[in-house]
Amino acid sequence: MTFDIWMVLVEYIGVLVAALVLGAAAERLGQSAVIGYLTAGILLGPLLFQKQVIISFADLGVALLLFSIGLEFSFRRLRSLGRVALVGGSLQIVLTMLLFAAGFALVWSWPRGIALGAMVALSSTAVVLRVLNDRAEIDAVHGRNALGILLLQDISVVPLVLLITLLGSGGGLGDSLLAIGKKAFAIVTLTILFYGLFNIAVPRLVARESFRRNRELFHLLTIVAATGASWLAHLMGVSPALGAFLAGVMLAESGYGVQIRADIGPLRTLFVTLFFVSIGMMADPRWLLLKLPLVLLGLAIVLAGKAAVVFVVIRLLRQTRRYALATGFALAQIGEFSFVLAMIAARDGLIDHDTLSLVSSVTVLSLFVSPLLVTYAIPLADLVIRRWFKEAEAAAAPAVTEARAVSPVVIVGYGPAGYWAAQAYVEKGICPTIVEMNPQLVAEAREHGLTVQPGDATRVEVLEHAGVPQAQVVLVTLPDPRTVRRIVERIRLLAPQARMVVRARYNRSMDDLKDAGAYTLVDEESEVGRRLAAKAQETAVIDAAGARCDLPTDA
Repeated sequence: MTFDIWMVLVEYIGVLVAALVLGAAAERLGQSAVIGYLTAGILLGPLLFQKQVIISFADLGVALLLFSIGLEFSFRRLRSLGRVALVGGSLQIVLTMLLFAAGFALVWSWPRGIALGAMVALSSTAVVLRVLNDRAEIDAVHGRNALGILLLQDISVVPLVLLITLLGSGGGLGDSLLAIGKKAFAIVTLTILFYGLFNIAVPRLVARESFRRNRELFHLLTIVAATGASWLAHLMGVSPALGAFLAGVMLAESGYGVQIRADIGPLRTLFVTLFFVSIGMMADPRWLLLKLPLVLLGLAIVLAGKAAVVFVVIRLLRQTRRYALATGFALAQIGEFSFVLAMIAARDGLIDHDTLSLVSSVTVLSLFVSPLLVTYAIPLADLVIRRWFKEAEAAAAPAVTEARAVSPVVIVGYGPAGYWAAQAYVEKGICPTIVEMNPQLVAEAREHGLTVQPGDATRVEVLEHAGVPQAQVVLVTLPDPRTVRRIVERIRLLAPQARMVVRARYNRSMDDLKDAGAYTLVDEESEVGRRLAAKAQETAVIDAAGARCDLPTDA
């Protein structure tokens, strides 16, 4: 038994090393790291003896992925993206599914056609948003269009998982209705249970002094919540991924969603990497070479078909041809969540090995070309307009951006120093955003009418959600020098343009914080010394005769 465990560990480490090397190589070539993970699986698959064990671990990666999506889920965020997300995203998914399902049903059965249509309907959130962020186009018209549709696609993964599970259950109408009823009952039960746990029990637990003193307890709580929800869903006959999503949604409502998402990040990275590697393991390089013409034909149909559907949807929302085409090109690929649907469909017998190989091959190739399509979305749109529509529609129009509703001032910490700093801005009519981890201080800041992002400011995700990348001024009011240094380094990376005013608890930490990137430092020891002297001079009369000295003024 010990030998087997160590053999699994050796292969596990080998898989992670290959994913690390090839993922870094893919990034170096301007591709998504996902491509490297898939390639690692393709290369290592035939060499592994414990493949099934690794694939089983990868199932947990799917659950953690959807757990993170649940933590990001927000009706307020969805509404902020307007009709493009709600109407455009819904139309894109439904029309793409129907179009491709009808085409696939000519070759295969309708259930298989619907399952394949669902896979094609999803685009790559990871690749598209990465490229848009790198090019500073996330707030361009086509960037916001893509963001809105991708957000709704991510949300739709859960009902699509449920749909494919039902399609794979087989049986007649009565059996299908019974299966739907059982799953609906299980989902409602899980939702009520998770709501009670994560909105009543967890906030009370986190408010305890022990959790504030020891961050490890919060990390453990995060891991237990994610993995425990997956196991409980599996126990009740519901997809573990669906259970993880529901748990994420409930935790997001508790106010600690961003912090939990940051804490689960390393664990999610580990298992999600295994998930993509396992997908590569299921691919057959020999099959790809033998069926290359078929794969290339499938790729062309997918790219053209999805771009056309998105173009029609955006035009229905009364946007110009230019931005409708650019959005279509950006979302033309098949996304990483399609692998989740493909695994479930293969497990339930909806698709066979050859079909799974075809889906995997087309998806991987579409991910390879996706960065180019996103990068050149606007030039390609202008080219198509000139060639096909004989127009130069908005060719010289600027890429319109929309300002985000974020505060220009972010204050890290809402202790006494943060409170008075916030009050100074409020008196000037500026409402700062507060980043605070202490639940009591979070509640106080909200009572004072301030926008608060609960969480640990040493986490990049927390700072991003607080609007630090767009901030003009960031105040760091925390006392601990080591923590402050980590925060300053992350803020400088996220917002090089921001003026950072930082509290330096000790004089000896001044140089360290300057090196980390602080713009202005407030030396607490010097300020306290000056204030002590000022107060002493106000309250006492001193006979200075014979007590004069010639020390430097900055001593």
